[in-house]
Amino acid sequence: MAKKKQMLLIINPRSGREKIRLKLLDILDAYTGAGYQVQVHVTQKALDARDAVLRYGVKKDLIVCSGGDGTLNEVISGIMELEKPISLGYIPAGSTNDFASSLKLPKQMMPAALNAVNGSPYAIDIGHFCEDRYFVYVAGFGAFTEGSYLTPQDKKNLLGHQAYILEGVKSLASIKSYSMKISCPEETLEGEFIYGMVELLAVAAPLHRIHHDVLAGHEGQLLQNVALNDGLFEVLLIRTPKTPLELSGIVTGLLMREEENSDLVYKFKTNALTIHAQEPVDWVLDGEFGGTRTDVVIQNLPQQIMILCPPSSRGQTRKNRE
Repeated sequence: MAKKKQMLLIINPRSGREKIRLKLLDILDAYTGAGYQVQVHVTQKALDARDAVLRYGVKKDLIVCSGGDGTLNEVISGIMELEKPISLGYIPAGSTNDFASSLKLPKQMMPAALNAVNGSPYAIDIGHFCEDRYFVYVAGFGAFTEGSYLTPQDKKNLLGHQAYILEGVKSLASIKSYSMKISCPEETLEGEFIYGMVELLAVAAPLHRIHHDVLAGHEGQLLQNVALNDGLFEVLLIRTPKTPLELSGIVTGLLMREEENSDLVYKFKTNALTIHAQEPVDWVLDGEFGGTRTDVVIQNLPQQIMILCPPSSRGQTRKNRE
């Protein structure tokens, strides 16, 4: 008898509308039929998914996770700490699933579960944040960002992207600015900033979400030409406006997707950033609280994780970390 392949299936039962509960037996049946011996781990608290990868993942042939962007972040953070790289299958079950949409993963639970074992490997970049954290699609600070981790889970489940936006709008009256020096290999910027996003996946940021939710009218209308393995971040910085009219102009420009830089809005691509702030700044990583820091170093780690995707979704890249 052929030796069964070993799988670690990590489930966040509270993500999205808890759809995984209705399909779990069917998913396990499909994975067993595909030749896997499945170990299931149900997360109970923050960082539980990461710890499960570190505890059980080393002897597995494949890791599959079901949850939202925060769960995915924890799983990938755990994989990055393993000595041996392991391929990842993803069953998106969160309230927004920006990352899954960009990879054109199936939106229905069972097709996504089957893709997690039958898909083609695609190597993606990973963001390295300071010494001990990683992010899959976005690191950010400032206006709107805290809404992503302060929004109650039940509101996220019910409203999706709109829940993040509603929380962000509440903070408009109390926008805080930060005195910063931001350096990258190409240049250095100094001044007062109210918002900053370092993205592997464009339009993941809350202000970009507003554009897509208002103009596209529904979720999933993400960029068609997002490169998740080009070794570069897309950076968006917004300087502090002096008047309400300037603030209105900033929002309008972002909504209209204006590409030209202005005195207040600056966009560029780079593979690394160092940021020094005059006071502690709260950061968000993939929609979850990322800590409070004055000094931050962010690096792009090219093509670090192999994630299984539908063969037709992207040109497949087979490079992985050594």
